[in-house]
Amino acid sequence: MPREHSFVVEVSWEGARRTTAAVAGKQSLDIAVPPEFGGIDPDVWSPEDALVAAAGSCLAVTIAALADREGVALHNLDVKARGVVGRRPDGRFGFVRIEQSVDVETDPGSEDVVQDLVGEAEKGCLVSVSLALPIEATAHVRTRAKPAEVA
Repeated sequence: MPREHSFVVEVSWEGARRTTAAVAGKQSLDIAVPPEFGGIDPDVWSPEDALVAAAGSCLAVTIAALADREGVALHNLDVKARGVVGRRPDGRFGFVRIEQSVDVETDPGSEDVVQDLVGEAEKGCLVSVSLALPIEATAHVRTRAKPAEVA
């Protein structure tokens, strides 16, 4: 029997177009309609921000987990995610794709392994595989510069 996990989030309406999302034991997050859709508070996370952040952060932690499993050093890992909203093939307005740019720094000689790990993470990230839209990741793998020798 496959195991299941539950992630419970409670959302409370705060008035107008603003809510608060809460998870027991964690800091709550204010969420509001973005200015693009008539929201008036550009400093507050939107549901759209949260969705794109979920995909990007899932990719990052999946890469980190795979690197840890393989014993590959990561010195820096950044994911820039961009969600694109528009008219979908089914005629509805929604996310049409998420583009992710991964910047990874590793040890010399590990570049190919890290590139493969990014591809594996892209296919296995729980959030990404749960979304019915294309998620494209491009990886930029670089190595840490060796410290200069002291004479």
